[in-house]
Amino acid sequence: MAMGDVSIRVMRQKDLPAIVAIDKKVLGKERREYWAQKLERSKRESPITPLVAELDGKVVGFIIGSASWWEYGVPDNIGWVDTIGVDPAFQKKGVARALMEELVTNFRMIDVDTVYTMVDWRSGGLLRFFDSMGFEKGDMINLRKRL
Repeated sequence: MAMGDVSIRVMRQKDLPAIVAIDKKVLGKERREYWAQKLERSKRESPITPLVAELDGKVVGFIIGSASWWEYGVPDNIGWVDTIGVDPAFQKKGVARALMEELVTNFRMIDVDTVYTMVDWRSGGLLRFFDSMGFEKGDMINLRKRL
């Protein structure tokens, strides 16, 4: 499959079962309620519309991003890649790249000029993907508190 075979479009409510199925393939558990809430919150709170990748009419990947809007002192020219998921059968075939490129195009339309994401440092494949997309270590520090 070449990247040109994939079409990227706005995510619709009817895509929820496909998103849940991809997530289950990747993580091994079903989180329908989680995704329903996540998509609703994204529609309500972000100027960036979630996207899906389709191949032959089948959803094979998705991406969700947002803009900061001065949240926690972060200027409004900052965007975030919240979640990206690709069906394991379609990974390493340009699906994630096509999704990311469309998301970046959408960010540019609302004057976002810097994009952040968080990745577990042990996720080598994901780190390599973001590196290939031009991401580098940013200025923000991830803080945590164990409870």
